[in-house]
Amino acid sequence: MPDKISFLFLGDVIGRPGRKALKKYLRSFVEKYSPSLVIANGENAAGGIGITEEIGRELLNHVDVLTSGNHIWDKREAESYLDREPRLIRPANYPPKNPGNGTYIFESEEGKKVGVLNLQGRVFMDPIDCPFRVADEEIKRLKEATSVVIVDFHAEATSEKQAMGWYLDGKVSAVVGTHTHVTTADERILPQGTAFITDVGMVGGFDSVIGIRSELAIKRFLTGRPQRLEPAKAGLLFSALFVEVDEESGRALSIKREIIKEEESG
Repeated sequence: MPDKISFLFLGDVIGRPGRKALKKYLRSFVEKYSPSLVIANGENAAGGIGITEEIGRELLNHVDVLTSGNHIWDKREAESYLDREPRLIRPANYPPKNPGNGTYIFESEEGKKVGVLNLQGRVFMDPIDCPFRVADEEIKRLKEATSVVIVDFHAEATSEKQAMGWYLDGKVSAVVGTHTHVTTADERILPQGTAFITDVGMVGGFDSVIGIRSELAIKRFLTGRPQRLEPAKAGLLFSALFVEVDEESGRALSIKREIIKEEESG
């Protein structure tokens, strides 16, 4: 039997409801799967947009690595926090002089190492550096330390996410899509051994529009004007992905979606 490394990846954590859902449900999945590490996307953990040092510390009491995306810059204090907390990473394809890093190498108590790479798409998003080219550069560097590499691809377009999955098939252990907050039902292991899902979903308020109070989101669409958006508080949603990987080859062995939906009572 091959030696395995496993990980649990949580969808985008949305504000206080997301942090509540994480604390309420994560323990049961850790007990069920005993993952080598837990990763969560934390870019919306502070009030539904951005992250602060206080909230980053809170989340890192429960997870091992925090990834992010385009909203990592929405709270000014995150800039200095990125430089001081290596477990919080930002997309690697932002210009290199930005604060923080786009990769992190996690090491378990048993000495097992896992590389985590954060990338951001460009379709319907900011025109930053090419994520495909940056992926090649960063994966080559991470592979010097470990055969197991996990990619959070924070992107809007389904096509771009799927293209990245196929592009990195056989090069990394998993490509996990984030950003759209809606869990897709296309999890699979690609032919060369890379686990893939277009979007892992979110951890936040269940009765919502991608984690935001539905009445505020609807008003924005009806008026065409910017609206102050707040995280939804009704119900809870916990979306995660569990993947097992062959430690030696880095090939994925299994992939499974996990979702808990807690509707508001009454």
